[in-house]
Amino acid sequence: MTANASTSASAPATDPLDRQAEELGPGGDLAPEVDQDSYRRRMARRKEVQQQRVGERNLEKGLVLVFTGEGKGKTTAALGLVLRTLGHGGQVAVVQFIKGGWQPGEARALEIFGEALHWHALGEGFTWETQDRERDRQLVQAAWERSCTYLADGSRKLVVLDEINVALKLGYLDPAQVLEGLALRPPLTHVALTGRGAPAALLERADLVTEMKAIRHPFREQGVKAQAGIEF
Repeated sequence: MTANASTSASAPATDPLDRQAEELGPGGDLAPEVDQDSYRRRMARRKEVQQQRVGERNLEKGLVLVFTGEGKGKTTAALGLVLRTLGHGGQVAVVQFIKGGWQPGEARALEIFGEALHWHALGEGFTWETQDRERDRQLVQAAWERSCTYLADGSRKLVVLDEINVALKLGYLDPAQVLEGLALRPPLTHVALTGRGAPAALLERADLVTEMKAIRHPFREQGVKAQAGIEF
């Protein structure tokens, strides 16, 4: 299994209802019907199929969600889940690996949720800033130990392990460690893992994998610096 979400998304549907949904399509100008009555019949059938799909898929479980890839938006996606969970009254923990030394705008904004959100930035910055491999390794291990306490805590509906994929890629964590930690979770606890270079073992374990694909970036193409509200 790879991190390429587009590959899995383009694979042909195997479930009959999924196939019907694909064949009927999303409607709009993509539908071939010209007259309104024919279009309405197509969309009515599409609604029936969708209701059947939703009705059959009624499982509830704690999910492992991985946001990886070279493109921007991985942490942003995870923090969207944080906001949703807090909005529903759930408790959240965010542990940031690698990142540290500053308070991002998200942490400031989410302070209004008080003890419902525990936020820990346990790194000291990028490797080219810290320039101390052993110190980085120690900080990553400390962040992982803190993460495990939250993963095993049934009161936390969502745990975000931000940039943990980078820690794995750099060799500061072993994928087996992380898989063991994920197994600590209560049945309904979700965990989101972000960062480039998610290892194959983690992708195989994940319930959802999204790969952010870089098409254009203002830093590279235009020399635009990191800006408040966009990067931090």
